[in-house]
Amino acid sequence: MKLAVVGKGGSGKTTTSSVIARTLARRGQSVVALDCDSNPNLGISLGIGDLETERLTSMREELDEGNEEHAPTWDTLLTRYGADAPDGVRLAVVSRIENPEPG
Repeated sequence: MKLAVVGKGGSGKTTTSSVIARTLARRGQSVVALDCDSNPNLGISLGIGDLETERLTSMREELDEGNEEHAPTWDTLLTRYGADAPDGVRLAVVSRIENPEPG
């Protein structure tokens, strides 16, 4: 299942996303949360803390500035630019996904 949470600024997208991700993970689902927000705070809502959220955000900024290479595959993206959050959620802070795999 793929789920996207969208809406107007300040409408609770980050909070809703974190509750859904952690709930599904607690129920045994494999969950990867992608924070594509221009002000990424999903890591804080998921419980990985300020420092790890800042690390992921900094990595995304390095990519956006061209100082770092984009991950060529989904697995590489999650390994290189991801972090483990509580309840078994894997988080990655991304700006875009080039050539996404269908399915």
